Amino acid sequence: MLSLIGLGLFDERDLTLRGIEEAKKADKVYVELYTSKWYGSLKNLEKLVGKEIEVLTRKDLEENSAKIIEQAKNQNIVIFVQGDALVQTTHTSIIQDAKKLGIKTNVIHNASIISAIGETGLHPQKFGPYATIPFPEKTKGNLPESIYEIIKMNKSRGLHTLCLLDVVAEENKHMSANEAMKILLALEEKRKEGVFTKDTEVVVFARAGSDKKQIVYGKVRGLLEKDFGGPPMVLIIPGLLHFTEKEALSLLYSEE
Repeated sequence: MLSLIGLGLFDERDLTLRGIEEAKKADKVYVELYTSKWYGSLKNLEKLVGKEIEVLTRKDLEENSAKIIEQAKNQNIVIFVQGDALVQTTHTSIIQDAKKLGIKTNVIHNASIISAIGETGLHPQKFGPYATIPFPEKTKGNLPESIYEIIKMNKSRGLHTLCLLDVVAEENKHMSANEAMKILLALEEKRKEGVFTKDTEVVVFARAGSDKKQIVYGKVRGLLEKDFGGPPMVLIIPGLLHFTEKEALSLLYSEE
């Protein structure tokens, strides 16, 4: 059997009891830690489940997942996944590939940034498709205009846009909201359609799920050089605001 278990947002304390119980029964336990910044302790996680845990790289899951799936034919295999077990399409593909081979699968869900965004005061049901902003060096400076199109489309429909920020786990490199805003301003300079300017209002949500979380709302020009602390963080571009959303943002998190 192949089980995917969500780790939650911040550290090993977010793991569910159901997830712990399932991992204790496993023959082999893996964990992926490359999709975001995780503040947990691998040693503490191993103590919780009573198993040695092998850390997977992006290549292990995206290119060589067949090896793990093969193990699941005769063993109980667990993969811990940051956030929720199936937010990333890679993890969904692994489950589908296992099912095609007749391997039993199990998914234990947990909190992710997709569910946590409600804490900003914005209504989760009013979010449109989200975008991932890559580091410019990954695209050789040719930033994908699809990001701009997603924001533009969502705005035209009055929907909010969640921007996930790039991670290079091997280098412990995490994009900041400041970098993301500058990238979007560069796209605006190219497109000149008024989709993302220095007067655009945004929400920065840093370190969701922790006691050091930070939620800041304001115009881009006032937040470009602000220190939001350490990763992980996301950038949200609100669409048409309901009066309750306006109240939540202005009373609780507004910053000039």
